[in-house]
Amino acid sequence: MKSKKKPGCINACKKVTTNVVVVAICATLFAACRNGGSSVFDDKKNEDGDHLQHVAEQLVAPPMLPEFDQVAEGNAKVIDVTLTAEEKKIEVAPGDSIWAFTFNGSVPAPVIVAHQNDFVELTLRNPATNTQQHNIDFHAATGGMGGGDLTLVNPGQEVKLRFKCTRPGVFVYHCAPGGTMVPIHVTAGMNGAIMVLPRSGLKDENGNTVKFDRAYYIAEQDFYIPQDKDGKTISIATPQQSVQALDESLKTLKPTHIVFNGKKGALLGKNALTAKVGEKVLFITSQANRDTRFHLIGGHADLYWPGGKFNNKPYTDFETWAVPAGSAAATIYQFREPGTYVLLNHNLIEAFDYGALAQIKVSGAWDSTYMKQMEKPSPIK
Repeated sequence: MKSKKKPGCINACKKVTTNVVVVAICATLFAACRNGGSSVFDDKKNEDGDHLQHVAEQLVAPPMLPEFDQVAEGNAKVIDVTLTAEEKKIEVAPGDSIWAFTFNGSVPAPVIVAHQNDFVELTLRNPATNTQQHNIDFHAATGGMGGGDLTLVNPGQEVKLRFKCTRPGVFVYHCAPGGTMVPIHVTAGMNGAIMVLPRSGLKDENGNTVKFDRAYYIAEQDFYIPQDKDGKTISIATPQQSVQALDESLKTLKPTHIVFNGKKGALLGKNALTAKVGEKVLFITSQANRDTRFHLIGGHADLYWPGGKFNNKPYTDFETWAVPAGSAAATIYQFREPGTYVLLNHNLIEAFDYGALAQIKVSGAWDSTYMKQMEKPSPIK
């Protein structure tokens, strides 16, 4: 009986509305059906991590990811990572700066990579030179407000937390010190992502292992820089004064800047991402505070995991993929043609007028079977 119901379950999901947020929910609901009847409730009590091998992960600034294996080798491990809260002034756009709250100095914060059933052991440091309490809420974690309740540190303190990566996928993490400080810290830049890969690697729409040639992390960041009555950025001397000013500017619900990776033009021109024709590129995309929608001009999401959840069968051929607030998504695209591609927020006002866009410069030979200019521009006959 189960085998007869399984195709119907899948078809029902395929026939659901094209609203991408609903598609993501549908994919989650039917994951058990696709996985042969296994359930997300079938948690198994395994190692608590006390006797597992520790591996130090060297975090790097986005859009890059740390070194990792796409397929897990051996038993589960404890992945040791260190994040340091840094309060620093950064330029968001020419002439516009903000007191950013960051992990390891970058906006967004670094990507952490693990495999399902691994543990992440975090050391969170809050230097005495800082002015704020900081912590981390890991959307990948179970219990304790995502670890937020157990990681709150004052300036001059550090804390250690270990959590099990029970669910594969890409997830947001962010500072969440409580109350209105949560949106203040998140919109001041204190958010990143963790990727938990299945131990056997990623699977395509047919259940076959798929490997990618390179990976990039692109996060959309909305800033609410305090402005005067004439719309000019206010110069603020200290992080504490910035917090007080942001408490008011956030309530407008109107971002002053919407950018990729912390700065207008951060991934354009000389900072553009690179790839080669024939390469499969994994894109991790996230937004910690607002709904957004990503689109690759001249390409597609060959594989798209709504909500970034790798246990679910990926969708194919998406032109635009939604990222609801507080979530991440994962897509793979194999580049077929050379040239400069643009990955953007397809609210085109937010892309071109605010700066939510990136470039990927792809090298290789042109293939006219995909596209061919039949005539060059000439006067109308």
